[in-house]
Amino acid sequence: MKSPVILMNFTHVYEQESFTKNKKFAWIDCTDITGTDCYCDKDAMRILKERIAAFPPEGIHFIDSGNHHYMSKLWTDKIASPFSLVVFDHHPDMQPSLFDDMMSCGSWVEDVLDTNPNIRKLCIVGASDELIGKVNPVYSNRLIFYSEKALDHEEAWKNFSAFHLNEPVYISVDKDVLNRESAITNWDQGSLSLSELEKLLVIILKNEHVIGIDICGECSTTLSLFKMQQYERINSRVNEELVRLFVHYS
Repeated sequence: MKSPVILMNFTHVYEQESFTKNKKFAWIDCTDITGTDCYCDKDAMRILKERIAAFPPEGIHFIDSGNHHYMSKLWTDKIASPFSLVVFDHHPDMQPSLFDDMMSCGSWVEDVLDTNPNIRKLCIVGASDELIGKVNPVYSNRLIFYSEKALDHEEAWKNFSAFHLNEPVYISVDKDVLNRESAITNWDQGSLSLSELEKLLVIILKNEHVIGIDICGECSTTLSLFKMQQYERINSRVNEELVRLFVHYS
């Protein structure tokens, strides 16, 4: 893995997080784009593609809150050769969009499988069993699940350690896979601790060729000032730790 750390600024939240005070980080201002919250309309999609056109899929991409997780599709669309995608998320993000002409933060994974000719395998880690059970079985030949419940058992960790993909890997992390002691997000959250997430990431980083990574799950800016400052400190520490981990193993 190489190339820059990129901050996609949709909600101004990164402006408040201390980990971003690094002059080497590249900022992409998205605060002026309408039609981006949870759903991304056609005009917003066109502008976002223009904004990221100069940046490669390699590197670390911070994409703001989980409401903008559809940006993972735009980053992986830039990969020009076969790859596999590993998604750490409490939600599979494979619900059909309510609007045919809009991609959503809850449908983007299905959109990748439907439209990207280079995707070979997709592994989702940490999703709830209930939501996994609702995934359309038509995708089963390309999907691998390590559910939140399965990761409570040592055997699942052994299986994950032996897990290998034949193609380069792109990683997408939604911090809602973590428990609320580790991160604070807009959505209901999973039960992984930060140390458990890091152990899983290290397995991939040490054994696979990683193209790039994106991270979302920042908290809403509509909270009280005290709560917002508290949550920003927690999330900033997680983001800083993930950057350190990825840079170390790159």
